[in-house]
Amino acid sequence: MNGEKRMWSQHVANLARAGFWFLLLAILLLQLLGSHGQDGQRAALLGRFEKERNSRVIAMIHRQESASILGVPVAGSISIDDSEAILRAIRLTPPDQPIDLILHTPGGLVLAAEQIAKALVERKAKVTVFVPHYAMSGGTLIALAADEIVMDANAVLGPVDPQIGDMPAASIVKVVQLKGPGKVGDEILILADIAQKARIQVASFVVQVLSKHMPEKPAMELATILSEGRWTHDFPITVQAARQLGLKVSTDMPRSVYDLMDLYPQGGGIRPSVLYVPMRRPSAPGKAPQDKSAPGQP
Repeated sequence: MNGEKRMWSQHVANLARAGFWFLLLAILLLQLLGSHGQDGQRAALLGRFEKERNSRVIAMIHRQESASILGVPVAGSISIDDSEAILRAIRLTPPDQPIDLILHTPGGLVLAAEQIAKALVERKAKVTVFVPHYAMSGGTLIALAADEIVMDANAVLGPVDPQIGDMPAASIVKVVQLKGPGKVGDEILILADIAQKARIQVASFVVQVLSKHMPEKPAMELATILSEGRWTHDFPITVQAARQLGLKVSTDMPRSVYDLMDLYPQGGGIRPSVLYVPMRRPSAPGKAPQDKSAPGQP
C-alpha cells in the first residue's frame, strides 16, 4: 500500500515538472512569435516613412516592453550597443541622403551619446531629430547635433549636466566649495576632481556640436546653461523654452512617428494604468496638429 502511494506521488510530481516545463516553453514561444510580429510591423512602418521623406530613418526608442525575458519589463538607456548600431546605419547612408532620427530616451552613457552626436554633426545632408515624448540628458545631446529638432507640442528635452554615479557633478563640486577641501574626505575630493573634469569635457563637446548651427559666443552660452547644473537633471525643457534658448524647433510632427510609438507598448502590470477610447485627431493626412506660435517665439 505504501509502495503504491509512493509511486502515485512520484507520478504526480513528474506530471507537475512536465507541466511546468511545457508552460515555460509555451510562454517563451509566445513571446518570440509576438516579438517577431512587432518587429515586422516596425520595419514596415519605418520603410513607409523613409519613402515619404526620401531619407534614412533611424529609431532609438527606450521604454519598458512586456515582451522580454519571461514577461519581465526591462528599461533601456543609451548604450555602446546603440551607438554601434546607429554609427553603422549612418555609415551605410549615402552622404547626400538626409537622416531622420526618432528619439525616445531617458539618456544613458555619455560616451555613446557623444559618438552618435559627433557622427550626426559631420553629416553634410540634413539631419532631423524627432522627439515624440522626451529625449533627456544624452538624448538632448544627440538632438543638439541635428539641423532641425521636431518635437510634439508637449515633448521635452533636458539638461546635459554630467552625473557621477547617481550624483550631479555640479553638486559634488559645490559641496567641496561650501565645506572646504580640508573638511571632506579623500573620496569626495577625488569625486570632485572627476566631476569638475566631466563638466568641462561635456561643455566643451556641446560647444563643438552647437558651433555647426550658431556662432561661437551663443554656442558657449547655451553649452554653459545646459551643462553647468543650474537645474535638476530631470528639468523639462519645453518647446517654448528650447526656442528661447536659441534652438531651431518645429512641432510639425508626422503621424508616422506616433504610429511607430504605438508599436512600442509600455510594459507593466496586468492592467494598464491609463485607459481611453482611441480616436483619430482631425488633422491633415500624415501630420499631427501644430502649435500656432511662430518659430523663435514662446
